[in-house]
Amino acid sequence: MTVYLDHNATTPVRPEVLDAMLPWLRGGYGNPNSTYSLGQRARAAVERAREQVAALLGAADASEVVFTSCGSESDALAIAGAAWQAHDETKGRRRKIITTKIEHDAVRVLAGQLRRRGLEVLEAGCRGDGTADAGELTAMLDDATAVVSVMHANNETGVFQPVAELAAAARAAGALVHTDAVQSLGKARIDAKVLGVDLLAVSGHKVNAPKGVGALYVRRGVRLAPLVTGHQEKNRRGGTENVASIVGFGLACELAGRELSAASAHALALRGRIEAGALRVRGARLNGHAELRLPNTAHFSFEGVDGHHLVVALDLEGICVSSGPACSSGASTPSHVLTAMGVPPALANGSIRVSVGWGSTDADVDRLLAVLPGAVERLRAARVPA
Repeated sequence: MTVYLDHNATTPVRPEVLDAMLPWLRGGYGNPNSTYSLGQRARAAVERAREQVAALLGAADASEVVFTSCGSESDALAIAGAAWQAHDETKGRRRKIITTKIEHDAVRVLAGQLRRRGLEVLEAGCRGDGTADAGELTAMLDDATAVVSVMHANNETGVFQPVAELAAAARAAGALVHTDAVQSLGKARIDAKVLGVDLLAVSGHKVNAPKGVGALYVRRGVRLAPLVTGHQEKNRRGGTENVASIVGFGLACELAGRELSAASAHALALRGRIEAGALRVRGARLNGHAELRLPNTAHFSFEGVDGHHLVVALDLEGICVSSGPACSSGASTPSHVLTAMGVPPALANGSIRVSVGWGSTDADVDRLLAVLPGAVERLRAARVPA
Protein backbone atom coordinates (compact mmCIF):
# COMPACT_ATOMS: atom_id res chain seq x y z
CA MET A 1 0.00 0.00 0.00
CA THR A 2 1.32 3.44 -0.96
CA VAL A 3 1.80 6.06 1.74
CA TYR A 4 1.57 9.37 -0.11
CA LEU A 5 3.31 12.23 1.69
CA ASP A 6 4.17 14.54 -1.21
CA HIS A 7 1.07 16.73 -1.48
CA ASN A 8 3.19 19.78 -2.36
CA ALA A 9 4.12 18.04 -5.61
CA THR A 10 0.55 17.18 -6.57
CA THR A 11 -2.63 15.94 -4.95
CA PRO A 12 -5.11 13.15 -5.67
CA VAL A 13 -8.32 14.18 -7.40
CA ARG A 14 -11.19 14.00 -4.93
CA PRO A 15 -14.08 11.68 -5.92
CA GLU A 16 -16.59 14.56 -5.76
CA VAL A 17 -14.41 16.54 -8.16
CA LEU A 18 -14.17 13.66 -10.63
CA ASP A 19 -17.94 13.13 -10.46
CA ALA A 20 -18.52 16.82 -11.23
CA MET A 21 -16.19 16.63 -14.24
CA LEU A 22 -17.54 13.49 -15.90
CA PRO A 23 -20.72 14.99 -17.43
CA TRP A 24 -18.58 17.58 -19.22
CA LEU A 25 -16.35 14.85 -20.63
CA ARG A 26 -19.37 12.92 -21.90
CA GLY A 27 -22.36 14.85 -23.16
CA GLY A 28 -21.37 18.37 -22.17
CA TYR A 29 -18.81 18.84 -24.91
CA GLY A 30 -20.09 22.19 -26.17
CA ASN A 31 -17.67 25.04 -26.77
CA PRO A 32 -18.38 27.62 -24.03
CA ASN A 33 -17.92 30.38 -26.59
CA SER A 34 -20.70 29.09 -28.87
CA THR A 35 -24.09 30.82 -28.84
CA TYR A 36 -26.33 27.75 -29.03
CA SER A 37 -27.62 26.01 -25.91
CA LEU A 38 -24.99 23.25 -25.76
CA GLY A 39 -22.28 25.88 -25.65
CA GLN A 40 -24.13 28.16 -23.26
CA ARG A 41 -24.58 25.36 -20.75
CA ALA A 42 -20.80 24.92 -20.82
CA ARG A 43 -20.40 28.70 -20.42
CA ALA A 44 -22.64 28.68 -17.36
CA ALA A 45 -20.53 25.89 -15.82
CA VAL A 46 -17.31 27.83 -16.45
CA GLU A 47 -18.76 30.98 -14.88
CA ARG A 48 -19.97 29.05 -11.84
CA ALA A 49 -16.45 27.68 -11.39
CA ARG A 50 -15.04 31.19 -11.78
CA GLU A 51 -17.18 32.29 -8.84
CA GLN A 52 -15.97 29.34 -6.74
CA VAL A 53 -12.30 30.09 -7.42
CA ALA A 54 -12.81 33.83 -6.84
CA ALA A 55 -14.39 33.15 -3.46
CA LEU A 56 -11.37 31.17 -2.26
CA LEU A 57 -8.98 33.90 -3.46
CA GLY A 58 -10.85 36.77 -1.86
CA ALA A 59 -11.45 38.44 -5.23
CA ALA A 60 -13.81 41.41 -5.27
CA ASP A 61 -15.56 39.98 -8.33
CA ALA A 62 -15.48 36.71 -10.26
CA SER A 63 -14.45 38.60 -13.41
CA GLU A 64 -11.02 39.06 -11.80
CA VAL A 65 -10.28 35.35 -12.32
CA VAL A 66 -8.65 34.26 -15.59
CA PHE A 67 -8.45 30.53 -16.28
CA THR A 68 -5.13 29.14 -17.56
CA SER A 69 -3.54 25.73 -18.05
CA CYS A 70 -1.46 25.72 -14.85
CA GLY A 71 0.29 27.76 -12.19
CA SER A 72 3.38 28.22 -14.34
CA GLU A 73 1.34 29.76 -17.14
CA SER A 74 -0.41 31.99 -14.61
CA ASP A 75 2.99 33.18 -13.35
CA ALA A 76 4.15 33.86 -16.90
CA LEU A 77 1.02 35.78 -17.86
CA ALA A 78 1.27 37.85 -14.68
CA ILE A 79 4.96 38.75 -14.83
CA ALA A 80 5.68 38.90 -18.55
CA GLY A 81 2.24 40.29 -19.37
CA ALA A 82 2.51 43.03 -16.77
CA ALA A 83 6.14 43.82 -17.59
CA TRP A 84 5.59 44.19 -21.33
CA GLN A 85 2.40 46.19 -20.77
CA ALA A 86 4.19 48.60 -18.43
CA HIS A 87 7.19 48.80 -20.73
CA ASP A 88 5.00 49.75 -23.69
CA GLU A 89 2.76 52.17 -21.80
CA THR A 90 5.75 54.07 -20.36
CA LYS A 91 7.81 53.90 -23.57
CA GLY A 92 10.44 51.79 -21.83
CA ARG A 93 10.76 53.82 -18.62
CA ARG A 94 9.38 51.01 -16.43
CA ARG A 95 11.60 48.10 -17.39
CA LYS A 96 12.61 46.56 -14.05
CA ILE A 97 11.35 43.32 -12.49
CA ILE A 98 12.14 42.56 -8.85
CA THR A 99 11.79 39.11 -7.36
CA THR A 100 13.60 36.90 -4.82
CA LYS A 101 16.20 34.15 -4.87
CA ILE A 102 13.75 31.57 -3.49
CA GLU A 103 11.03 31.70 -6.14
CA HIS A 104 9.73 28.67 -8.01
CA ASP A 105 11.46 27.98 -11.32
CA ALA A 106 8.31 29.11 -13.11
CA VAL A 107 9.30 32.61 -11.96
CA ARG A 108 13.10 32.30 -11.84
CA VAL A 109 13.54 30.87 -15.33
CA LEU A 110 11.01 33.29 -16.80
CA ALA A 111 12.85 36.20 -15.15
CA GLY A 112 16.07 35.01 -16.76
CA GLN A 113 14.42 34.93 -20.17
CA LEU A 114 13.08 38.45 -19.72
CA ARG A 115 16.56 39.62 -18.68
CA ARG A 116 18.00 38.21 -21.88
CA ARG A 117 15.33 40.13 -23.80
CA GLY A 118 16.47 43.43 -22.38
CA LEU A 119 14.53 43.92 -19.16
CA GLU A 120 16.32 44.52 -15.87
CA VAL A 121 15.80 41.78 -13.28
CA LEU A 122 16.89 41.98 -9.65
CA GLU A 123 16.65 39.22 -7.02
CA ALA A 124 16.44 40.00 -3.31
CA GLY A 125 18.13 37.66 -0.90
CA CYS A 126 16.76 35.42 1.81
CA ARG A 127 17.26 35.07 5.55
CA GLY A 128 18.33 31.89 7.26
CA ASP A 129 14.75 31.15 8.31
CA GLY A 130 13.58 31.03 4.68
CA THR A 131 11.90 34.46 4.53
CA ALA A 132 12.79 36.94 1.80
CA ASP A 133 14.84 39.95 2.89
CA ALA A 134 12.15 42.64 2.81
CA GLY A 135 14.62 45.46 3.47
CA GLU A 136 16.84 44.45 0.56
CA LEU A 137 13.89 44.14 -1.80
CA THR A 138 12.37 47.46 -0.76
CA ALA A 139 15.70 49.21 -1.37
CA MET A 140 15.59 48.00 -4.98
CA LEU A 141 12.32 49.81 -5.73
CA ASP A 142 12.31 52.92 -7.88
CA ASP A 143 10.20 54.53 -10.58
CA ALA A 144 11.62 52.15 -13.18
CA THR A 145 10.07 49.13 -11.44
CA ALA A 146 7.28 47.52 -13.43
CA VAL A 147 6.57 44.33 -11.48
CA VAL A 148 7.47 42.87 -8.10
CA SER A 149 6.95 39.12 -7.72
CA VAL A 150 7.17 37.40 -4.31
CA MET A 151 5.70 33.96 -3.63
CA HIS A 152 3.11 33.56 -0.88
CA ALA A 153 4.56 30.37 0.61
CA ASN A 154 7.69 28.61 -0.52
CA ASN A 155 7.08 25.31 -2.28
CA GLU A 156 10.05 23.58 -0.62
CA THR A 157 10.12 24.84 2.96
CA GLY A 158 6.50 26.02 3.18
CA VAL A 159 7.68 29.29 4.74
CA PHE A 160 5.30 32.25 4.33
CA GLN A 161 6.76 35.37 2.75
CA PRO A 162 6.09 39.01 3.75
CA VAL A 163 3.85 39.62 0.75
CA ALA A 164 1.55 42.26 2.25
CA GLU A 165 4.48 44.32 3.54
CA LEU A 166 6.27 44.21 0.21
CA ALA A 167 3.10 44.82 -1.78
CA ALA A 168 2.45 48.06 0.07
CA ALA A 169 5.97 49.30 -0.64
CA ALA A 170 5.88 48.23 -4.29
CA ARG A 171 2.54 49.81 -5.02
CA ALA A 172 3.69 53.03 -3.37
CA ALA A 173 6.46 53.05 -5.98
CA GLY A 174 3.90 52.59 -8.75
CA ALA A 175 4.75 48.95 -9.49
CA LEU A 176 2.37 46.06 -9.93
CA VAL A 177 2.65 43.19 -7.45
CA HIS A 178 2.38 39.48 -8.24
CA THR A 179 2.41 36.54 -5.86
CA ASP A 180 2.69 32.86 -6.70
CA ALA A 181 0.19 31.32 -4.28
CA VAL A 182 0.22 27.88 -5.89
CA GLN A 183 1.39 26.10 -2.73
CA SER A 184 -0.89 28.06 -0.40
CA LEU A 185 -4.18 27.30 -2.14
CA GLY A 186 -6.36 25.15 0.09
CA LYS A 187 -3.70 25.01 2.83
CA ALA A 188 -3.83 28.58 4.13
CA ARG A 189 -6.29 31.44 3.92
CA ILE A 190 -5.71 33.65 0.86
CA ASP A 191 -7.27 37.06 0.43
CA ALA A 192 -5.95 39.03 -2.52
CA LYS A 193 -7.42 42.26 -1.15
CA VAL A 194 -5.78 41.85 2.26
CA LEU A 195 -2.46 40.96 0.65
CA GLY A 196 -2.73 44.05 -1.52
CA VAL A 197 -1.55 42.26 -4.67
CA ASP A 198 -2.55 42.97 -8.25
CA LEU A 199 -1.88 39.47 -9.58
CA LEU A 200 -2.06 36.07 -7.87
CA ALA A 201 -1.37 32.67 -9.44
CA VAL A 202 -2.88 29.32 -8.43
CA SER A 203 -3.09 25.79 -9.83
CA GLY A 204 -5.76 23.10 -9.74
CA HIS A 205 -3.64 20.02 -9.13
CA LYS A 206 -2.40 21.37 -5.78
CA VAL A 207 -5.93 21.44 -4.36
CA ASN A 208 -7.30 18.00 -5.35
CA ALA A 209 -8.42 19.04 -8.82
CA PRO A 210 -6.90 17.66 -12.04
CA LYS A 211 -3.63 18.69 -13.63
CA GLY A 212 -3.81 21.02 -16.60
CA VAL A 213 -5.91 23.83 -15.14
CA GLY A 214 -4.92 26.95 -13.24
CA ALA A 215 -6.04 30.51 -12.68
CA LEU A 216 -4.70 34.02 -12.35
CA TYR A 217 -6.35 36.65 -10.20
CA VAL A 218 -6.09 39.99 -12.03
CA ARG A 219 -7.22 42.95 -9.97
CA ARG A 220 -9.88 44.96 -11.76
CA GLY A 221 -8.26 47.68 -13.85
CA VAL A 222 -4.90 45.91 -14.30
CA ARG A 223 -3.92 45.50 -17.94
CA LEU A 224 -1.74 42.67 -19.22
CA ALA A 225 -0.15 41.98 -22.58
CA PRO A 226 -1.57 38.53 -23.42
CA LEU A 227 0.83 35.67 -24.04
CA VAL A 228 -1.79 33.55 -25.81
CA THR A 229 -3.88 35.74 -28.07
CA GLY A 230 -7.59 35.25 -28.63
CA HIS A 231 -10.95 36.58 -27.48
CA GLN A 232 -11.47 34.02 -24.70
CA GLU A 233 -11.23 35.06 -21.03
CA LYS A 234 -12.10 38.66 -21.97
CA ASN A 235 -9.13 38.87 -24.36
CA ARG A 236 -6.69 38.13 -21.53
CA ARG A 237 -5.91 34.52 -22.41
CA GLY A 238 -6.82 32.92 -25.72
CA GLY A 239 -7.72 29.28 -26.23
CA THR A 240 -10.95 27.36 -25.74
CA GLU A 241 -11.56 26.82 -22.03
CA ASN A 242 -11.00 23.35 -20.57
CA VAL A 243 -14.55 23.04 -19.28
CA ALA A 244 -14.35 19.73 -17.43
CA SER A 245 -11.15 20.60 -15.58
CA ILE A 246 -12.37 24.11 -14.81
CA VAL A 247 -15.55 22.66 -13.30
CA GLY A 248 -13.45 20.29 -11.20
CA PHE A 249 -11.16 23.13 -10.13
CA GLY A 250 -14.13 25.23 -9.08
CA LEU A 251 -15.62 22.50 -6.92
CA ALA A 252 -12.23 21.68 -5.40
CA CYS A 253 -11.87 25.33 -4.38
CA GLU A 254 -15.35 25.35 -2.83
CA LEU A 255 -14.58 22.20 -0.85
CA ALA A 256 -11.19 23.55 0.24
CA GLY A 257 -12.72 26.78 1.47
CA ARG A 258 -15.44 24.95 3.37
CA GLU A 259 -12.97 22.58 5.04
CA LEU A 260 -9.97 24.89 5.45
CA SER A 261 -10.01 25.28 9.23
CA ALA A 262 -10.46 21.58 9.96
CA ALA A 263 -7.99 20.53 7.26
CA SER A 264 -5.34 22.94 8.55
CA ALA A 265 -5.71 21.70 12.11
CA HIS A 266 -5.45 18.08 10.95
CA ALA A 267 -2.38 18.82 8.83
CA LEU A 268 -0.72 20.68 11.68
CA ALA A 269 -1.26 17.75 14.04
CA LEU A 270 0.24 15.30 11.54
CA ARG A 271 3.15 17.62 10.83
CA GLY A 272 3.88 17.95 14.52
CA ARG A 273 4.13 14.18 14.87
CA ILE A 274 6.35 13.93 11.77
CA GLU A 275 8.73 16.59 13.02
CA ALA A 276 8.95 15.20 16.52
CA GLY A 277 9.79 11.76 15.15
CA ALA A 278 12.15 12.83 12.38
CA LEU A 279 14.15 15.14 14.61
CA ARG A 280 14.92 12.20 16.91
CA VAL A 281 16.99 10.76 14.05
CA ARG A 282 20.69 11.41 14.60
CA GLY A 283 21.98 14.37 12.58
CA ALA A 284 18.53 15.65 11.55
CA ARG A 285 17.59 19.32 11.31
CA LEU A 286 14.46 21.21 10.30
CA ASN A 287 14.79 23.81 7.53
CA GLY A 288 12.76 27.02 7.56
CA HIS A 289 10.97 29.17 10.09
CA ALA A 290 9.65 27.10 12.99
CA GLU A 291 6.17 28.67 12.94
CA LEU A 292 5.57 30.76 9.81
CA ARG A 293 4.98 27.81 7.52
CA LEU A 294 2.21 26.04 5.72
CA PRO A 295 0.62 23.66 8.23
CA ASN A 296 1.23 20.65 6.01
CA THR A 297 4.92 21.05 5.16
CA ALA A 298 8.12 19.85 6.89
CA HIS A 299 11.56 20.06 5.30
CA PHE A 300 14.49 18.15 6.82
CA SER A 301 18.20 17.72 6.24
CA PHE A 302 20.07 14.63 7.41
CA GLU A 303 23.84 14.68 7.87
CA GLY A 304 25.78 12.16 5.81
CA VAL A 305 22.85 11.21 3.55
CA ASP A 306 22.02 11.94 -0.08
CA GLY A 307 18.43 13.15 -0.22
CA HIS A 308 17.71 11.52 -3.58
CA HIS A 309 18.92 8.18 -2.26
CA LEU A 310 16.71 8.59 0.80
CA VAL A 311 13.69 9.26 -1.40
CA VAL A 312 14.43 6.03 -3.29
CA ALA A 313 14.93 4.09 -0.05
CA LEU A 314 11.57 5.27 1.27
CA ASP A 315 9.91 4.56 -2.08
CA LEU A 316 11.08 0.95 -1.83
CA GLU A 317 9.08 0.84 1.40
CA GLY A 318 6.00 2.27 -0.35
CA ILE A 319 6.42 5.82 1.01
CA CYS A 320 6.34 8.84 -1.30
CA VAL A 321 8.25 11.98 -0.25
CA SER A 322 10.46 14.29 -2.29
CA SER A 323 13.96 15.70 -2.19
CA GLY A 324 12.79 19.08 -3.48
CA PRO A 325 10.32 20.49 -6.01
CA ALA A 326 8.93 17.82 -8.32
CA CYS A 327 9.88 19.87 -11.38
CA SER A 328 13.59 19.54 -10.52
CA SER A 329 13.59 16.08 -9.00
CA GLY A 330 16.78 14.24 -9.84
CA ALA A 331 18.85 17.43 -9.89
CA SER A 332 22.43 16.92 -8.72
CA THR A 333 22.94 20.46 -7.41
CA PRO A 334 21.67 21.72 -4.04
CA SER A 335 18.30 23.41 -3.94
CA HIS A 336 18.51 27.10 -4.83
CA VAL A 337 16.17 27.78 -1.90
CA LEU A 338 18.41 26.09 0.66
CA THR A 339 21.46 27.72 -0.91
CA ALA A 340 19.86 31.15 -0.53
CA MET A 341 19.09 30.29 3.10
CA GLY A 342 22.75 29.56 3.72
CA VAL A 343 22.35 25.82 4.32
CA PRO A 344 25.76 24.14 3.74
CA PRO A 345 25.86 22.09 0.51
CA ALA A 346 26.43 18.78 2.31
CA LEU A 347 23.29 19.31 4.38
CA ALA A 348 21.31 20.74 1.47
CA ASN A 349 22.05 17.60 -0.55
CA GLY A 350 20.71 15.47 2.30
CA SER A 351 17.25 17.02 2.35
CA ILE A 352 13.73 15.72 1.96
CA ARG A 353 10.34 17.41 2.00
CA VAL A 354 7.34 15.75 3.63
CA SER A 355 3.93 17.24 2.91
CA VAL A 356 0.56 15.92 4.05
CA GLY A 357 -2.87 16.67 2.64
CA TRP A 358 -6.36 15.43 1.94
CA GLY A 359 -6.47 11.72 2.80
CA SER A 360 -3.33 11.71 4.99
CA THR A 361 -3.73 9.72 8.21
CA ASP A 362 -2.00 8.96 11.48
CA ALA A 363 -1.24 5.53 10.07
CA ASP A 364 0.70 7.17 7.23
CA VAL A 365 2.80 9.05 9.77
CA ASP A 366 3.32 5.89 11.82
CA ARG A 367 4.62 4.10 8.74
CA LEU A 368 7.02 6.92 7.83
CA LEU A 369 8.43 7.15 11.34
CA ALA A 370 8.84 3.39 11.54
CA VAL A 371 10.92 3.31 8.35
CA LEU A 372 12.80 6.63 8.30
CA PRO A 373 15.45 6.09 11.03
CA GLY A 374 16.56 2.77 9.61
CA ALA A 375 16.66 4.09 6.06
CA VAL A 376 18.87 7.00 7.10
CA GLU A 377 21.28 4.79 9.03
CA ARG A 378 21.55 2.22 6.21
CA LEU A 379 22.43 4.96 3.73
CA ARG A 380 25.07 6.34 6.09
CA ALA A 381 26.56 2.90 6.57
CA ALA A 382 26.68 2.36 2.81
CA ARG A 383 28.62 5.56 2.10
CA VAL A 384 32.09 5.12 0.65
CA PRO A 385 34.61 7.09 2.76
CA ALA A 386 36.12 10.06 0.94
